[in-house]
Order: sequence, then C-alpha cells, then structure tokens
Amino acid sequence: MRNRTETASRLLAAVALVVGMAASSLAGQVDSKWGIHDVNRPRPPIITPGTASTQDQPGRPPSDAIVLFDGKDLSQWQTPKGEPAKWKVENGCFEVVAGSGDIQTRQAFGDCQLHVEWAAPDPPRGKDQDRGNSGVYLMGLYEVQVLDSYNNETYADGQAAAVYGQYPPLVNAVRPPGQWQTHDIIFHGPRFAADGQLLRRARVTVVHNGVLVQDNVELSGPTAHKQRPPYRAHREKLPLLLQDHSHPVRYRNIWIRELGAANQ
Repeated sequence: MRNRTETASRLLAAVALVVGMAASSLAGQVDSKWGIHDVNRPRPPIITPGTASTQDQPGRPPSDAIVLFDGKDLSQWQTPKGEPAKWKVENGCFEVVAGSGDIQTRQAFGDCQLHVEWAAPDPPRGKDQDRGNSGVYLMGLYEVQVLDSYNNETYADGQAAAVYGQYPPLVNAVRPPGQWQTHDIIFHGPRFAADGQLLRRARVTVVHNGVLVQDNVELSGPTAHKQRPPYRAHREKLPLLLQDHSHPVRYRNIWIRELGAANQ
C-alpha cells in the first residue's frame, strides 16, 4: 500500500509541477511592469485595415504594410543574382516565365505577416507535381507550396499550402485553376546563438482561402525535395523568394507586415 501511495503522491507532484510550469510560462507572456488596465500603458498604433479581394479585384493592403507588388511592375523584385526580375507583368498581375529563374525581394524580411494571391493556369496541364507548381519561400529557405491541387492527386506534404516535405495542410481548401487563391502566412523565423547553436525553431501559420491549414507548426529545418536538411545559422532577415517551376502561375496583391516585439 505504501508503494502505491508513494507512487500516487509522486504522480500528483509531477502533475502539479507541469501545471505550475505551464502557468508560469503563460504568465511570463504578460509584461509585469504594467498593471491590469493601466491607463498609462502606451496604446497600439492606429492603422487603416485593408479590404478583402474578390476574383475580379484585389483588395487594399493595411496601411502599415510594405507593398511588394501593386499591379504595375516588379521593381521590388530581382533574381537571386541581383539582376532585374524577368517574369511577365500584365493586367495587374505577374506570371512566371518558364526557365527565367526564381525571383526574390530586394528587401530582407524576418518575422512577418505575408499576404500572397496566386492563380494556377487554366486550362490545367499535367498532373501530380507537374501542374501549376510554384512556391513561396520565407527567407528563401522555408517553402509554403503553391500547386494546382484541385482534382489532382499528389503526395500530402506537397499539395497546395503544405509546408513542403514537412506538414500537409489540415484540409484541401484549393479553388479551381484560373481562380485567385490566397495564402495568408504568419512566420516567425529561427534564432541562432553567436556560435551558430539553434535557439529557436521557425514556426508558421497558414490560412489558405480563409481556412486555417497550418496551425503554428514548428519546422524541422529548411524545406527540400526528399530531404530534411538541418538548420544552419543565418541572418534574422533574408529575402522572400517565389519559385520558377516552369509553370505559368500568376501572382497579384503581395504585401508584408514586419512583426517586432509586442507593444509595451
């Protein structure tokens, strides 16, 4: 009986410790220098929210967003070698030019809220991964997949809105080819110590066409085809990259909001 009692006591103590640690962790997210409802606490900055897109018209970005494509030109983009982007711009959107190579932003970004609208070619051609394929690479390393997954069988961690090779989307919320799709992405990049040691893994949340499909998932490292590369130390900000996968995928209304420390 004593052994059972001691075991039960130890289990209860362990549970209490875990609960206490969780509560402490949650409490640590609140800045203790401000009292509850402190009228002297600085207010958040005021912005003008954006508007939703329709199939015919892109929405308006929030007033504090950095607009990466406004429907006119690719002045915010370049090739990874620093040359002018060679993708085609027309009718308020731009289109992948097969064989011209990936494009990336001239500016580097880290933790962010990213909005991307894309459309797969219509009529569709090919199947599996050879159909409306492109990709959105956070920091040029961590891919959220762009693919025509409408009535198109492919591996789960490679369909639209997958974290490529790591996490399938929770559901397939893709629209038919030719229709505009949205990726709304919240990204927190990894952190490294001065000696290159990994301190924090990257995390990503994805809302695809208004549906949550990646719920704050933790990345094992950069994404790759049939590989799971480990993390290697890199800067806290790197360019955003769009992939040339030889398919004429179109993009429009791309904007980004940099995420800093919570308002104090």
